[in-house]
Amino acid sequence: MNPTPAAGIRVTARIVFPGFTLSVTLHLPGQGVVALFGHSGSGKSTLLRVVAGLERAPHGFVQVNGTVWQDEARGLFLPTHQRSIGYVFQDAALFPHLDVWNNLLFGVKRVVNNPARPALEQVIEMLGIAPLLKRKPATLSGGERQRVAIARALAVTPELLLMDEPLAALDVARKREILPYLERLHRELAIPVLYVTHSPEEVARLADHLVVLEAGQVLASGPLQETLARIDVPIRLGEESGVVIDAIIGARDQEWHLARADFTGGMLWIRDPGVTIGQAVRVSVLARDVSLAAEPQSKSSILNLLPGEVSAMIEDTHPANVLVRVVVGPTPFLARITRRSVAALDLTVRKSVWVQVKSAALMESA
Repeated sequence: MNPTPAAGIRVTARIVFPGFTLSVTLHLPGQGVVALFGHSGSGKSTLLRVVAGLERAPHGFVQVNGTVWQDEARGLFLPTHQRSIGYVFQDAALFPHLDVWNNLLFGVKRVVNNPARPALEQVIEMLGIAPLLKRKPATLSGGERQRVAIARALAVTPELLLMDEPLAALDVARKREILPYLERLHRELAIPVLYVTHSPEEVARLADHLVVLEAGQVLASGPLQETLARIDVPIRLGEESGVVIDAIIGARDQEWHLARADFTGGMLWIRDPGVTIGQAVRVSVLARDVSLAAEPQSKSSILNLLPGEVSAMIEDTHPANVLVRVVVGPTPFLARITRRSVAALDLTVRKSVWVQVKSAALMESA
């Protein structure tokens, strides 16, 4: 008897285009948000289309939660309409002649009710679109249209939600409007999400697992915190290089409007986000906001001073700079410093240093 396949997403794909080849093998978790990250032309959207069945990959294999959707070795290929997916494009692509409610019903009518999946009413509430149900798409803002598009994708009770740069067509204000709704979906839905983006901010706020693509190849794949902190692969985020840390709000300094974010190995003082003590949070620390010292600095404007150990160093994108990975307990930080500073501090792997965090940003309350 064949063993029951493990839950999750397994993708093997090889597609050859003129001047471009997509070649990936991935084993992804069956829950949470998997961000497919990379620059334009890296193969992110092509990979999503392979999973959706919109692109047939020669030598391809796609399996979701134990169900095989494509296996070229056996000549098996399920067309898109037979795959249990919801798809959100950059453009909301709503039916202009239907109001919001009937746009949602269009998807529901094609699906046999499954009470184990989120009810349509729950999705409407989670995305805050109840006041929009009688309105036509032309009367909605870009952010409102995209929220409706997400609700319509979820209305088909999918096993997998595919999102292809859903915020790319929105301006900064509309992105800020919709991100809290995406965070709520992240927290409350058990449906796995493949999320294509080239935005480091969206990765930091939403992702649990990160896949980095470049020129059709997988550069790195793994849990978000571990993968962002790697410097052995060329994940070139420029000024956005840094780490994401899971923490708990452990205390509040009301006089100075600060909160203490406790993580495994240390703590960080951040601007008070207004959440309760004991609340789980996600904190972003950029490499440009981290400096290193050989000794603790007693008189400094920097509040966050942590003992750490250098675990790796690599030349940065500019020859003047070095990217240094330092662990504070088990938690990694990245610091971007000059080669001159490396020499002045005589930095080497395993050397003890003091990590000075000038700024840390709350990304998400969990």
